[in-house]
Amino acid sequence: MRVLFAPDSFGGSLTAAEAATAMAEGWARAVPGDTTVLLPLADGGTGFVEVLHTARGGTRHDLEVTGPLGGRTTATWLELDEPGDGAERSSTTTTAYVESASACGLHLVGERTPATAAAATSRGVGELVAAAIATGPRGLVVGLGGSACTDGGAGMLAALGAVPRDGAGTALADGGGALATVAALDGLGPVRERLAGVDLVVAADVDHVLTGPEGAAAVFGPQKGADADTVAALDAALTTWGAVLGEACGRPDLAGQHGAGAAGGLGAALLALGARRVPGGELVRDVAGLDAALDRADLVVTGEGRLDGQSLHGKLVSVVAARAREHGVPCIALAGQVDMSSGEALEAGLEGTYSVAADAGSVEAALAEPGARLADLAEGVARRWGARPA
Repeated sequence: MRVLFAPDSFGGSLTAAEAATAMAEGWARAVPGDTTVLLPLADGGTGFVEVLHTARGGTRHDLEVTGPLGGRTTATWLELDEPGDGAERSSTTTTAYVESASACGLHLVGERTPATAAAATSRGVGELVAAAIATGPRGLVVGLGGSACTDGGAGMLAALGAVPRDGAGTALADGGGALATVAALDGLGPVRERLAGVDLVVAADVDHVLTGPEGAAAVFGPQKGADADTVAALDAALTTWGAVLGEACGRPDLAGQHGAGAAGGLGAALLALGARRVPGGELVRDVAGLDAALDRADLVVTGEGRLDGQSLHGKLVSVVAARAREHGVPCIALAGQVDMSSGEALEAGLEGTYSVAADAGSVEAALAEPGARLADLAEGVARRWGARPA
């Protein structure tokens, strides 16, 4: 039997490549006769550039930028020749892929508190985008997901030259909390002009709107350290910011657009710059060649750090499961934690879901040796699924 391992990263514990390797190693211990194929994937968040670089090559650029809490960090973007354009690299043949999580990712914040949740910035993403634009690409794809910030992309815009200001005309400090006093956005027009000849794409891992119960602060704020009061304050600040941003770009409905709440609202800022949104998992699927791999697979094993209701909102696991179902290939998921009913899983196209934490006995045990525990889980699952006839 030919088994395709196509997971996302497992939060900050395993990259997608590490997760795929661990799954395959555990599987081989139980069913050494199965052929294992590794295709690590991403949905726009952490590991976006690594996955694309592994699948397609290209030129990887590492750049020192502003991190989520103001320090310096090394972030990444990828320069990739388009299919059919040959080896010549020029302004008309390349696409730049920017990984926002490498500049403002949650993994870059040690202790997550209400203060860090309010102060985290996307400024480094803007610095990455500026560097990529300077090379003259035909297309620019910004992968969103796994961010530490809830600043509505204000930091990114400021780095590009579009400065949020308060009622007195003073430039705002970085961070979503500062947006409570935003009154205007100065300089958005010139930034849009710089991008006029670039096909700007948002590769978003979720389809959430900017504000409200399904918005960036309410849904993702708690995992970034925000308590209830901070979530409420950030949501109110993003509401004000959404109105200012929508007016500046001529789209009063901007805050309600699907994907506007991705990566702490970075989606909204990129939409304001004229970007079109595509599901990140679908984009990576196309670039990495998932469909071709599915044509040769008898079983697909996918996974991520936490499998729950959010996984069904455009995240990678749902993309892999849906494509596997269209190809008539059974699909199962191994995850760090599973908080999803069997009915929800089946509806999404998953014929089985398995938890590392449950298998290891606790979340703490799973995180102590994430690769080894994932391999152990895969070994046990293989005893059931690996014996299936091709």
